[in-house]
Amino acid sequence: MSISLTPDQERFIQTKLQAGKYRSAEEVLEIALRLLDEYDRSEAEWVEEVRAKIDAAIEASENTAPIDGETFVNGILERFQQAK
Repeated sequence: MSISLTPDQERFIQTKLQAGKYRSAEEVLEIALRLLDEYDRSEAEWVEEVRAKIDAAIEASENTAPIDGETFVNGILERFQQAK
């Protein structure tokens, strides 16, 4: 595979190489791709966690009697006052 880098990307890699922390452009790219993979997996896990929380909230709301908005807000305000 052959890739083309923008001038900014080339400068970024050269800066990393000049700092002496990495031995080659390939090493810099390997680390960058590994971090991208970790980011993608972390994001997917976060989405699944949020979906599970939403599903749990929906299920709980289906089994809980509704309350009016004023009662809800007053309950939150009371909890804040008690926390102080």
